[in-house]
Amino acid sequence: MHITLQKSEIAKQSAIQITGSKSESNRLLLLKALYPQFNLENISNSDDSNLMTKALSSSSEVVDIHHAGTAMRFLTAFFAVQEGREVTLTGSQRMKERPIQILVEALQELGADIEYVENAGYPPIKIKGKKLAKNKVSLQANVSSQYISALLLIASRLENGLELTLEGKITSVPYINMTLSLLTEIGVENSFEGNTIVVKPAPKDLEQKTLVVESDWSSASYYFSLAALSAVGTEITLSSYKENSLQGDSALVEIYKHFGVETAFKNNSVTLTKTDKEVLAFSYDLTNAPDIAQTIAVTCFALGIKCDLTGLHTLKIKETDRLVALKTEIEKLGGVVEITNESLHLAEATTINSGVAIATYHDHRMAMAFAPIALKTSVIIEDAMVVSKSYPTFWDDLESIGFKITK
Repeated sequence: MHITLQKSEIAKQSAIQITGSKSESNRLLLLKALYPQFNLENISNSDDSNLMTKALSSSSEVVDIHHAGTAMRFLTAFFAVQEGREVTLTGSQRMKERPIQILVEALQELGADIEYVENAGYPPIKIKGKKLAKNKVSLQANVSSQYISALLLIASRLENGLELTLEGKITSVPYINMTLSLLTEIGVENSFEGNTIVVKPAPKDLEQKTLVVESDWSSASYYFSLAALSAVGTEITLSSYKENSLQGDSALVEIYKHFGVETAFKNNSVTLTKTDKEVLAFSYDLTNAPDIAQTIAVTCFALGIKCDLTGLHTLKIKETDRLVALKTEIEKLGGVVEITNESLHLAEATTINSGVAIATYHDHRMAMAFAPIALKTSVIIEDAMVVSKSYPTFWDDLESIGFKITK
């Protein structure tokens, strides 16, 4: 379904309740499958987390996770340690083009029984679950943190735990730290020193507890963008958020100060306030928070400022090649963009083309990142319900704060 966003103005004061973090939810769902004594609250209502829940409870010989990349990586590791279980893990056509070899080889090194069904290095894969006795493995440090987290999440169930050595410069450290912090929260001992991560086997007497998922900072990013493009004095309150967040995308608080957005924490909520700060050219290394690159690039384009973003090498293997997609869609709107394999460079823009149809490439973040353009001019979002992957109520929430949407 395509929707048209008419040029809109949001309320001077508004409040939004955002669903639990997809990143935290999927990690905790896997840990609950390993340790059923835990209870979870504020789990994400995203497609990805729903697919993760369904897959973990499935008794089928074939598990299809569609577009859910996190689920593919985490479930590859999970099924590898399900002794006596045989599963073929598959997904959408795009998922069959997303590499899995690095994780498969690491698991095989630990003793896992995994084979490719169609193309070597890519899903679908057939996994025969077994007991993994080996406890040492190495990975290149610049790979997707999801490969690393997949190994860490099952590590406490390995007979001898896991010693994981990361070779080279480590990327996406906040996501690794999120996984380790959640392991600590459930009572699993671990350490991260230099380039070595050690996870001990779980104690046999892990206590029962309720774990509450913080709301999703990636989803909050679109409201930071809206605040940046709004009139001075506009306030948007979002819940539920922690000042000491495990999520790397909480870097938004510091990043959006540059765009005149001040953030105040109170009672598990954040209030974003647009100030009259002068907005200048922006440069930032997003190695630790690549998922907010699209939001920031569109914010800068809409503000008419030059933007240089680096640390984006993982964007090429997401739901789409996000660097190419950003260049294509921003240039439709009248921008000038240059990209490399790991960077995006946006020139100053003086005009924004009206009524442009934005392609979303089966990518939820493309749809949501471009929505704030409607504060400047009308825009069409193609395949708009792709947002259900991470934030199913996104369009309803925008309407509630003043967006004019034609479906």
